[in-house]
Amino acid sequence: MHCRHGAMEGHPGAGAVESVVSIADAVAAGRARAGQSVAQHITRHQATHAALNALVQPCHAAAVGEADRIDCIMRSGTDHEAGQSHMLAGVPVSVKECFPVRGLVTTLGIPSRRHCLDAADAPLVERMRMAGAIVVGKANVPQALYLYETDNPVWGRTNHPQAQGRGPGGSSGGDACLVAAGVVPLAVANDLAGSIRQPAHACGVAGIVPRSTALGDGGSFRTMPELTAVKPRAGFLARHVADLERALAAVGVITPPPRKPLSTVRPLRIAWWDDAGPLEPSVAVRRGVHEAVAGLRSAGLEIVQLDGRTARQAAWVHLALLSSDGGRQVRQLFAGSRPMPPVLRQLKLAGLPRWVRPLVAGLANVAGRSIEAEAIFATGPRSAAGFQRILEARQRLGAEVDAMAMDYDAIVCPVSALPALRHGTAGLLLLAAAPCMLANLLDLPAGSVPISHVRPGEEKGRAVSRDPVMQAAADTDSGSCGLPIGVQVIGLNGGETTVLEVMRLIEGLSQESR
Repeated sequence: MHCRHGAMEGHPGAGAVESVVSIADAVAAGRARAGQSVAQHITRHQATHAALNALVQPCHAAAVGEADRIDCIMRSGTDHEAGQSHMLAGVPVSVKECFPVRGLVTTLGIPSRRHCLDAADAPLVERMRMAGAIVVGKANVPQALYLYETDNPVWGRTNHPQAQGRGPGGSSGGDACLVAAGVVPLAVANDLAGSIRQPAHACGVAGIVPRSTALGDGGSFRTMPELTAVKPRAGFLARHVADLERALAAVGVITPPPRKPLSTVRPLRIAWWDDAGPLEPSVAVRRGVHEAVAGLRSAGLEIVQLDGRTARQAAWVHLALLSSDGGRQVRQLFAGSRPMPPVLRQLKLAGLPRWVRPLVAGLANVAGRSIEAEAIFATGPRSAAGFQRILEARQRLGAEVDAMAMDYDAIVCPVSALPALRHGTAGLLLLAAAPCMLANLLDLPAGSVPISHVRPGEEKGRAVSRDPVMQAAADTDSGSCGLPIGVQVIGLNGGETTVLEVMRLIEGLSQESR
């Protein structure tokens, strides 16, 4: 039996795409021109855009001009701007639509925001340019960044690069799609509830979310500006872990190699679980975690299995924080526009008063919708006292993780319970990305790295259920053979460098198995 999903039809050979490191080093050394890398990007974009619809605001004329400027600098051998570096010289970069890029617009997929012109670059975009990166445009996002499906009435729907009937995830889905399809080697994104790691997993690329002290939100648009207990964090998507490392070094998050990794002091200690929260993980997701930890054990790391209970609790606490205003701040973004139906449904659920939630949850349970019942009971608007209780729950979880960090340097676990979702199912399957939320809740550095693909025979295995969420999960598994599977690495000690080190080891396992 063969898998149905392979390279995207018409795709111009994503496997042959140059890496961030190879492009930047060649341009900086004069072996290649920035103009060549931009020309290659434009060719790939033109060949794939009709199928993908991911780079929705290209700025190719400006990118060509920027490439010419960088090539002039390289030929002259001098940097005419203070602080200019060559760490990303000539690298085409896409930017998530929620980051300002001068001359483009930040719509968040909301029609009434079509004319919200960006007057200046976001600080992170500016830092990328100073490192020599060439911004080629903005990538698509879910409406209001609210679901894990990249679709909105302004720019339309983005398709998965291997499966037209599925999406690339979200909310950084457009960027993950572009990286996976070889249109760009690097993308600027952000993450509040798995928005980098979930699409990285879905598309088979690598992504990293540093701690908030590293990049903050990078200057991205804040859809919930009043929420300060948890905040979106800027990060990157790329095809290779070394490219993520180069990007973090270019903007000053880590020290460029050579440096002494934690493993040179002592063997890394890894905790792991294959629990994915309220949804049981797909067979391939569970296998991917097992393969990663087996490989890490063979590489000499100390490996201990834990039960994942802390991560499951953290997901509910994080969702409680995100919904604590009843969706009011997100609704305010739609002045003059009506949310698209799946977003509107989620906003209505978010706005259900606290007093009515036990009744609605009870009715959902009777109707066989047990997962939705649990979500209704755990989320929604809170009083000041109720919000304080959520913060206290987070504090208790933080203490548990602090204790865990006494024994372990990192956690390896699922990114999502499922492979790439079918179009139109993100509202039902919101909780698939529950494994991501521990890192967001506690501001831990985290990354996603590809480990495998769904294999023949792994498209089934879920118990028959009348719960619509479980039915949608089973339908997601069906027909998923060949789709990518990633694993998550959460850092407890050593910050981003430990996360990168473990991701590099897992990436090596994935490459050896090909």
